[in-house]
Amino acid sequence: MPLDQKPVPPQPSTGTAASAASTGAGTTTGTSAGITPGSEAGPGTAAAGWSIRQPGPWTHRDLAANGARFHIAEVGEGPLVLLVHGWPQYWWAWRHQLTALAEAGYRAVALDLRGIGGSDRTPRGYDPGNLALDITGVIRSLGERRAHLVGHAAGGTLSWVAAVMRPSVIQSLTVVSAAHPRDLRRALLTDRRQIAAFDHVLGFQRPWIPERRLVAEDAALVGRYLDAWTGPNQLERAAVEAYRQAIQIPSTAHCSIEPYRWLLRSMARPDGIQFARRMKKPITAPTLHIQGAADPVLLSRTALGGGEYVAAPYRWRLLPGIGHFPHEEAPEQFSAELIGWVGRHKD
Repeated sequence: MPLDQKPVPPQPSTGTAASAASTGAGTTTGTSAGITPGSEAGPGTAAAGWSIRQPGPWTHRDLAANGARFHIAEVGEGPLVLLVHGWPQYWWAWRHQLTALAEAGYRAVALDLRGIGGSDRTPRGYDPGNLALDITGVIRSLGERRAHLVGHAAGGTLSWVAAVMRPSVIQSLTVVSAAHPRDLRRALLTDRRQIAAFDHVLGFQRPWIPERRLVAEDAALVGRYLDAWTGPNQLERAAVEAYRQAIQIPSTAHCSIEPYRWLLRSMARPDGIQFARRMKKPITAPTLHIQGAADPVLLSRTALGGGEYVAAPYRWRLLPGIGHFPHEEAPEQFSAELIGWVGRHKD
C-alpha cells in the first residue's frame, strides 16, 4: 500500500535538487534513510542539508512494488504518464515534463529507479527483467491498470523491456536516447565506434574502483560526463550539481552501475542469451523514439532501427544539435513532442 506523504510546498531554489535515501556503502540493506540538515557528510556522501525531495508543485511519495520501496514525485490529474530517468540522474531530470504534462491534463509521475535517489538500495535485483518489473509494479501500486511509459537512456532500455514483458500495462511508449536492447547488444559486439562511445561502461566492469572514482572530489567525474555528453545547450549548472550530489549518497554509485555490469557480463552467459531471445517479441504499444543527433554516448546509427521490433504505430524523431539529454537540453520541444504523442494514444 502506498505510504503517502504531504506535498512539499514550493520554496525558492537553492541551486541544487534535493536528497535521498541511503544505506551503508558497499553492502545494501534495502532500506532508506534521509540525509537531514546538520548531519555530517563524509567522503562519498551527499552534502549535509541536501535532499532528494526537492520542493515544487509535486507531491513526494513512497510506494511498495516488486519487493522494494520506490520514491516518486507526482503532479496533476488524468491519464498516468510514468517517467523513468537514465544514468547518472534521478527523478529530478523530469522536472520540466512533470509540470508540462500536468498542465496538459495528465497525472505525471517521475520514478527513482531501484538503487538510486530516494528508492531502496537492495543487495541484488539489477538485471533488466527485474528492473522492468519494478516499473510495471509501480504502475499497479499507483492504482492504475495502464500507463504511458517514458524512459531515458537506461530508463529507456528498461521501458523497451517492460513493453515486452507486460504489454497489457503499457498504453504508449516513448523511448529517449536508448536503442532497442537487441540493437544495443549487436552494436556492442560489432561496432567499434559504439564500443568506444561506451568506454565508461567498459570501465564500470572493474570491482570497486569505478565507485570510488565516481564519488571522488565531490563527484567531479560525473560532472565531466554530463558536460561531455550534452550538445550546445548545456545542462543547467544547478542540475549538474544536483546529479553530483545524488551519486554521492552511499551505495548509489555501486547500485546505479550494476545494470551496466550485467549488460556486458551477461552477453555470453545463458541468462543474457535468453534475455536477447525474449526481446525478439514484438512490442504492441505505439512507440515514439527520440534521439539526439549529437549524442556521443548512444550513437544515432545504433538507435536507428528500433521500429523493426514494434508491431504498432512507430515514430522516429532525430533532433539536430541535441546530445544525450533531449528532455533537458530542449525541454519545450521535447515536451511538445511527448504531449502530442501521448494525446494521440490516450484512448
